Amino acid sequence: MKLFRDMAALEEAGRPFVLATVVAASGSTPGKPGAKLLVLEDGALRGTIGGGAIEKQIVDAALELLADPTTDVRTLETHLTHDLGMCCGGRMTVFLEKSQRAAEVVLFGAGHVAREVAAAAHRAGFRVTVVDAREEWLSAERFPDATRRLELPDDAARTLPASASTFCCVITHDHPLDQRCVEHLLTREWAYLGVIGSGRKAARFQQRLEAAGFTAEQRARVECPMGVDIGALTPAEIAVSIVARLIAVRRHAQR
Repeated sequence: MKLFRDMAALEEAGRPFVLATVVAASGSTPGKPGAKLLVLEDGALRGTIGGGAIEKQIVDAALELLADPTTDVRTLETHLTHDLGMCCGGRMTVFLEKSQRAAEVVLFGAGHVAREVAAAAHRAGFRVTVVDAREEWLSAERFPDATRRLELPDDAARTLPASASTFCCVITHDHPLDQRCVEHLLTREWAYLGVIGSGRKAARFQQRLEAAGFTAEQRARVECPMGVDIGALTPAEIAVSIVARLIAVRRHAQR
């Protein structure tokens, strides 16, 4: 069925959409159970549930669902005459389900902690990209489930396209390199921006960012130390604390 091929292509391309399905209908209705409609973020449509005012209602509801980060599904029950003024006279129940681009974690640095974070983030459902200029560290054996970008982390930080679904974690082997990455990343907004380090490192980062001209509002977007405070010591434990924080942000939980 072409609609399912369209859905697969949209998911592969990472394009969010809502699938609207008529799950029940009684009386005279333009759409029967099983009728499907895809609604894309730009309002483009694939398929139909019958057109008219009911389809417009569903499209509007689908666009609202796409814009709502807290909800993935919605059910609409509509009496076509009483609610929409249509002459059909029947009732339709339509189920809306959102498909979103998976959140991406970009790790700047491919060291021991990054390796553990990449594995844990992948298991938690994030797409993972790792950036490092050291080919021997950025290997398929060390990062089997991640997209690998062999380049300088600060270059990647300067050119990475901004996205509200991208989580940036700066974990390089060099503090000045961490600083350059953060300064590049702070010119755009992300779902999350964190830097590995101690409280002392965090204070120095804030001082240097202020000296570089970043506002208090911009500096507040950087989390350092990043992660949930669980007393982590080993790379695996640190990764658990970091990924737990990423999940909390993704689920809109309070720290």
